[in-house]
Amino acid sequence: MRQGAIPNIYLFNPTCEYAVANGNASWHPNKILQKMEADLATLPLYFATENDIIIVPNLPDSEFIERLQSIGIKSPVFATEKELLNKPPEQIGTLNPWGWNPAVHKRFQSLKDNCSSYFKASPVFDWQVQYRELYTKKFALQLLNKIIEKYPSEHFISQEEVSEVCKTRDQIEELLAKWDKLMVKAPWSSSGRGLQPITKQPVHDKVWEKLLGIVKEQGYAIVEAFQNKELDLAFQFRLKNGKIHFQGTSNFTADKKGQYLGNSLNGLPDELDEDVKEFAKEISELIIPALTEEIGKSDLAKKYEGYFGVDTLIFRDKNGTLKVNPCLEINVRYNMGLLSLYLEKLVPENQKGRFRTYYNPKKSFAEFTKQMSHAHPLVIEKDKITSGYFPLTSFSTNTEFGAYLLV
Repeated sequence: MRQGAIPNIYLFNPTCEYAVANGNASWHPNKILQKMEADLATLPLYFATENDIIIVPNLPDSEFIERLQSIGIKSPVFATEKELLNKPPEQIGTLNPWGWNPAVHKRFQSLKDNCSSYFKASPVFDWQVQYRELYTKKFALQLLNKIIEKYPSEHFISQEEVSEVCKTRDQIEELLAKWDKLMVKAPWSSSGRGLQPITKQPVHDKVWEKLLGIVKEQGYAIVEAFQNKELDLAFQFRLKNGKIHFQGTSNFTADKKGQYLGNSLNGLPDELDEDVKEFAKEISELIIPALTEEIGKSDLAKKYEGYFGVDTLIFRDKNGTLKVNPCLEINVRYNMGLLSLYLEKLVPENQKGRFRTYYNPKKSFAEFTKQMSHAHPLVIEKDKITSGYFPLTSFSTNTEFGAYLLV
C-alpha cells in the first residue's frame, strides 16, 4: 500500500438479501453459502486499487498475485477479518461490502469511527429498519407498474402479465389457472436462488411445500407468468449524493431454473438472433431514462448510496412478438453484471469473452483450472487477455467455487 494512502475496505457477502430478510444482526448463511463466500472472497479486488483492503478468510498465494500482475493488475492488500479488526487502519475511506444488511453493519461496527466524514454522512453508514423494503422484489414490482403506466410502450409486458404478490395457496392456484406456467420467487433472494418454476401440472406436493415455505418464512411470494425467454439484460447504475449515474449494460445467462451462470463481455453473444439484438438496443434507449427518472424519485435515491443493477427480461409472447419486462428485479448491491463491466477492461475491445462462475463439489476449482488451462492456453498481449482461460479467484485443492474468464 502506498504510504499515506487512505484505503477503502471491501468484503464479498453475496448472501446479503437473506440477511436483510432475516433482520437479525447475528445472522449467518448456511454452510454451503459460507463456503461460496469464502472461495470467492477475492472477487472484489477488480473494483479496488492497490491501496485498498480486501477481507478474505485465507490469504491468496504468491502465484495468484503474480497472475494478476501478468494482466497489469496491481494487487490490493489482502487481510483476514481478525487481522483487520485487531489492527485497523487509522484512516479508512469507505466500507464496501458486496451488499448492506444488519449483520454486516455489526461486523464493521468497530471500523466505522475511522471512516471518512464523507462516508459517515452517507445513508449506508447505519442500517435503518425501513431500508429492508428496498431490497425486496415487491419494490421492483411497484416500480415496474409505475414505468408501464407513465411510459406506455407496445414493447412492454402487458398489464395482464405483470407479477403479483401471493400470500396463500389459493392465490397461487388462481394465477396458475390464468397463466398455465409460473415462476415463483422469494421476495428476498439473489443469484437465482429462492426461485421455483412451475411448468407441469398437477403441482407436486414437495413443490407446494417449498412455495408455502417461502410464504411462511418471508410473508409472501412474488408470482410471475413463466415466459419464453430470449435474453437477460441488466442495467447497472451508481447512486451518489442522491443522483443516479448509468454505468453500462450487462448481459447475463441463467440456467432453466433461473440460477446465475455468468456474463458475456464486450457486447451481446454473436450467436444471438439479429432481431433480438436490435430489439435490445431499441428498448435500452427507452428503459434507461425511465428507470433513471423513476428510481431518482423513489426512496432508493434517498436511503441508499452505491451500485445497483436492474434486471430486465426480453421474451416472446404467445404470438412470437418480442416483449420486455423493464424492471424484473433490482439488486441493491454490487453484482456480477457490474463486475463483468469492470472485467471488460482486461480484454481487448474487439474480443468477445465470457465471465463464468464455477461450482462442483466433486471436482475442485483447482482441478477444473488445470484442465481448462490445458484446453484453452492463455495468451496475453499488452496486459490484455487476447485468448484463453484465466481464473479470477484464488484457489487451493479444496476450493469448490470459482470464477473465471474465457476469451
